[in-house]
Amino acid sequence: MKASLCTQYGPPEVIEIHDIPKPTPKSDQILVKIIASTLNSGDVRVRGLQVDGWMKIMMRLVIGWNKPRKPILGVTYAGIIEAMGQDVKSYEIGDQVFGLTAFKFGCHAEYIAVSEKSMILQMPKEANFDEAAAILFGGQTAICFLHKMGIQNKNKAKVLILGATGSVGTSAIQIAKYYGANVTAVCSAPNKDLCLLLGADHVKPYDQEDITMLPERYDIILDAVGKYNHKQFKKLLTQNGIFKTVGGMEYASESIDQLELLSKIFTEGTLKPVIDKIFTLADIVEAHRYVDTGRKKGNVVVSMEG
Repeated sequence: MKASLCTQYGPPEVIEIHDIPKPTPKSDQILVKIIASTLNSGDVRVRGLQVDGWMKIMMRLVIGWNKPRKPILGVTYAGIIEAMGQDVKSYEIGDQVFGLTAFKFGCHAEYIAVSEKSMILQMPKEANFDEAAAILFGGQTAICFLHKMGIQNKNKAKVLILGATGSVGTSAIQIAKYYGANVTAVCSAPNKDLCLLLGADHVKPYDQEDITMLPERYDIILDAVGKYNHKQFKKLLTQNGIFKTVGGMEYASESIDQLELLSKIFTEGTLKPVIDKIFTLADIVEAHRYVDTGRKKGNVVVSMEG
């Protein structure tokens, strides 16, 4: 099978396409023929070792010192079950599934073998493979952080989303609206219409005003791009308000409940994945270059077909 391998830490050119053996599923595993994956900020951060200071040492210890121990990046997949071990009970060959692999990576390839008990679920029937893959990374991260901040227990929470046009931000707008929140999105002025289309009640362009000096107060402030800190926005919080950033030490832990919720709200029409560009696996270096620009809106999809 063909797979995208990160051969060392560095620029997009360290990514190479190789032919490697197709995995054979163990007794409790499912072999998925991947149709679509995504390339997100986490992938390029690992590829380029794009963290500051002592975090570089921490990342090398966790991910690999000179190069990623798991060279096939990618944490989302949508595809078709081609084979499975004898102990698998919940799925059948031919089922369309989507899932997350987190720090196991492995999704920028034509096939992946995953445990039946991993973060895998039947795809929403209404979704195509590109949409199913695009739901996952931003949606799961947004759900995790918004739930940690208690949005599900708040009545008409006032929510400020920083970096509202990335994969996490576009999902966070829609998930916050699912919970009945009043949402203010922060983005560049040209992206105002996208945020309004996704359901934001208000849009604050960071290139036209100082977003740290807004007159409103918010119950929840989510930094969906990891560029801000609590100190900058402390005065914008209500008395019991909470600030969280995706760029800190806190990571988005996965659960099957999150995938089920994503499937539910997609099926209901509340969540519409934003897909900026679709690249083939053969063009994945160019996809890395594009994500590196920081200008992507929503998701970049990697298609294994074509």
